[in-house]
Amino acid sequence: MPRRRTPSPSSPTGDTTGTTAPRNRTPQPVRIRRRSFGDFVKAFLAFVALAVLLVGVPLALATQIGWPLPDGVPSLDWLQQEITVHTFLNILTVIVWLAWAQFTACVLVELKAALSGVGVPGRVPGAGPSQLLARQLVAALLLVGATAAGFAPGLSQLGQGYDTPHRPTVAAAQATPGLFAQQQEQASGAAAALAEQAAHAAAQADTAGGTARQGDTKYYRIQPPEGRHHDSLWEIAERHLGDGRRYKEIFELNKDRVQPDGSRLSEASLIRPGWIMEMPGDARGGELVEMPDEAPSVSPEVRQQIADYARTGDHAQGGGGSGAQDGGSGGQDGGSGAQGGGHEHTGGGAAHVSVPEQQPAPDGDRQPATAATGSESAFGLPEALLAAPLLAAGLLGALGRRRRQALWQSALGSVGGRRGMEPPTPSGDAQDVQDALLVGADPEGVRLLDRSLRGLAASLAAQSRPLPVVYAAWLSNGDLHLQLAQPSGKPPAPWQQGQDQTFWLLARTDAEGYGDVDTAAPYPGLVSLGTMDDSRLLLNLEAVPGIVSLSGREADRAAVFASIAAELATNGWSDRMTITLVGFGEDLTPLAPNRIRHLDDVEALIETMEAETRQRRGALGAAGHDSVLTGRTGPAQHTRWAPHLVLLAAQPSAEDAVRLAELAADASRLGIGYLVGTETGDLPGAAWEMEITAEGRLLAPLLGLELDAQTLPAAQRRAVVELFVEANPDGRPDGDPPHRPPFLVDISEQGRPAVYARLVGPYEIIGLDSPDGDRSALLHEALALLLLHREGVHPRVLSSALWPRGVTDDVRGALLDRLRAWLGTDPDGTPRLGTDAAGRLTLAPSVVSDLDVLRSLYYEATQGKGVGSRAVRGRLLTDALVLVRGPLLADRPEGRYQWLTHEIVDAQLPLLVADTGLALSAFHREKGREEKAIEALNAALRTAPEDERLWHELLRATHATGEADRLTALAGDLIGRSGARGLPPRTEALLDELLPTWRDAIAAAG
Repeated sequence: MPRRRTPSPSSPTGDTTGTTAPRNRTPQPVRIRRRSFGDFVKAFLAFVALAVLLVGVPLALATQIGWPLPDGVPSLDWLQQEITVHTFLNILTVIVWLAWAQFTACVLVELKAALSGVGVPGRVPGAGPSQLLARQLVAALLLVGATAAGFAPGLSQLGQGYDTPHRPTVAAAQATPGLFAQQQEQASGAAAALAEQAAHAAAQADTAGGTARQGDTKYYRIQPPEGRHHDSLWEIAERHLGDGRRYKEIFELNKDRVQPDGSRLSEASLIRPGWIMEMPGDARGGELVEMPDEAPSVSPEVRQQIADYARTGDHAQGGGGSGAQDGGSGGQDGGSGAQGGGHEHTGGGAAHVSVPEQQPAPDGDRQPATAATGSESAFGLPEALLAAPLLAAGLLGALGRRRRQALWQSALGSVGGRRGMEPPTPSGDAQDVQDALLVGADPEGVRLLDRSLRGLAASLAAQSRPLPVVYAAWLSNGDLHLQLAQPSGKPPAPWQQGQDQTFWLLARTDAEGYGDVDTAAPYPGLVSLGTMDDSRLLLNLEAVPGIVSLSGREADRAAVFASIAAELATNGWSDRMTITLVGFGEDLTPLAPNRIRHLDDVEALIETMEAETRQRRGALGAAGHDSVLTGRTGPAQHTRWAPHLVLLAAQPSAEDAVRLAELAADASRLGIGYLVGTETGDLPGAAWEMEITAEGRLLAPLLGLELDAQTLPAAQRRAVVELFVEANPDGRPDGDPPHRPPFLVDISEQGRPAVYARLVGPYEIIGLDSPDGDRSALLHEALALLLLHREGVHPRVLSSALWPRGVTDDVRGALLDRLRAWLGTDPDGTPRLGTDAAGRLTLAPSVVSDLDVLRSLYYEATQGKGVGSRAVRGRLLTDALVLVRGPLLADRPEGRYQWLTHEIVDAQLPLLVADTGLALSAFHREKGREEKAIEALNAALRTAPEDERLWHELLRATHATGEADRLTALAGDLIGRSGARGLPPRTEALLDELLPTWRDAIAAAG
């Protein structure tokens, strides 16, 4: 059937891709003929045959011949007796009884497999043709019943060999989904009726919209952020006006008008939850409120706010900036005070952190960024990680690298130590934490922060200017504000000066223009502390002029310390660092064994830090640098300039506190930072003092800060560590059995999935109608994510993957409804998209992908039926390799499937294909079929060209052919592929062994 291209989708939020959508191989269900009179005749004949064979044969034997065996134990004289006709008949009778027993066993096995739906029936020893006959008779008998739908291969195969060589075992998977033609016709008719009703309703809506008066006044209330997403005028215009570029119209309608919280809209990029926007008259879509008509969908309070706002339509132009500040919440006085003196830097080591100039939202509308106790949201995911996008992104990236490392170590390890292709599937708290990481992570924010800081360092180096000392960084609505210790002149473009000379500002649009630069990370000690309204504070611990103290309850302090340690260990804007944990966090070491070290007590810490302080002072003096900042970038880059951050959870004694204060006095110049916990808040030598409250607020009165603290509570910390320990390639003994695939499918001729998706190569679907063209790609992407996670997907994980910048609940719900309607139900009425006990979305076993089949074939060949049967193993491996048509989702549209960066399937698939090719090559070489082995290896190399094991085996198989010229040509091909790097040492050593003259031969060939 020719492949059909469908238009690329438009998401409910207006996100269009402009590329082709995945293909549906069957635009409508395959029609299967209804049962005919002949089927009933065949069923009746099968019943008669079974009755004769199962009942008639034993009755005839018992009545006509009787018991064939002797009544007692025969003597030795029996062996010398003459063989009579009676003896011969008795021997034949025994043979017939055994054949009948074997056939009866075959019938019982086939009946059990058919009625239970377990898939591949068990083999009865030595019963090849007998079991085939039993299967056909049982299939014919059940053909007229519902139980035949999932297994009957059809009577046309009667008489074929039981083990027909090289018949594709996945043929059933690629065939029509199911055998219930009537149910399919009914479902198709119902879907058509629903589609007609939907089209009629849409037409009515369009007609109504077309007659709407252009002068209608509509209002939109800014929604609170979900996860890390904040609404913007561009997205509102794109959603309700059809073009994001019309955001200027909304801005002009609402500029400088007083909002319900008393502030004003002065910049198009700064809007806050709870604000009201007047919309152009042609605005359409949900969440809009028409006034002064009644709006029953909103609360009376909101209606009153909209009515009050409507009366300010002809507003006067005023000083938006000052007005906004004057109208701020009274609870932010400390922040305002900090702004007044935040840029001052005194010689005594005092410093201040102030908030970038913006209007804080009132307390009533503030969205808490986290909770100190790590309470769970209504969706069952840890709120602490949902509200920590930079921490979540670092943990997710580090976890992915750890799992890939485990895969490669598993692939290159010995056979006895092989742990399998599938990492353990987390459960319980670990699964909730993994879901929270997927939802909360903001890898794009981490990437922009990293590129912005490195780009700044490169620009300053090009101008021969030193890096300024940065105390803190604020991320606000995508913009990056750096707070400097003192004025440092005009920032390099595209950076701009902020509210005063101690603030440098980089707009998000300018940050997106930065590329990767080859320079050291200038401020690796930045770490998230919490949020104030829409701004996130990152404190530069290595630049603080002295010790930073943290007071509060022990559990609350530990949650803050754990968050800081975890982010420092896994963040994406640091090249290298050392994190020393004292008094806590020994279990955090698996997060980054090369970064984190644990010391037992303060005495060991002081001894270690005294030695390192002396070493760094000497190194700086010898290099002629006054601080690590001047030696971190440019030609003087060296590992000695990496930061060292000390986190001491327990309050030191008075004597130890003095010694630490002496060490910290010069620490900022040396790139060393100290964060020390205290119970009382009174710590000698503390330059900055902070307090964590039981409500999760981080207070620093002298700095003018009051934040919603970023924390990693004990329960989430243990779950995060569990994820890393389970991913550790050395975490399990070598004797542990390999993990089974998460989902095994019926790979026999009887396996008939209802929906079959081809993911390995171009994306195609068999067994489903093509969905609505506007949403086709979105539904295909959602199905692909579910197929790659048979253990289940949390609804918020799914929506976060499809809309990384956030989405509202109604849009997510509409997508799930459309996805359920598209996938439909099984013949027994079970929805193919369901939910498990934990509320995660799961696919029915009748929905299968070729990756599921590939995994199942390899598993059965190496650990299942193929272990005991060479012929079966060869057939399964051959069929597995046939499934491989290219890389995963080879034709996925540009800009979609970004969630694959968090997956390890891109590393799993090449390894799985390589393992299959190696196993099939070994299968052929056992019988001396070198050409077949070479063919299998070349097929695997098309998908896994970087796997050195395949090339080594290809060299050995080519050498076994005895053709030296062919081996030399292969060596030349390998050299061409390796480029300037040359051949790997192990490959050169193997060539030296197989063809010692290969270098001369290649040189002679030119």
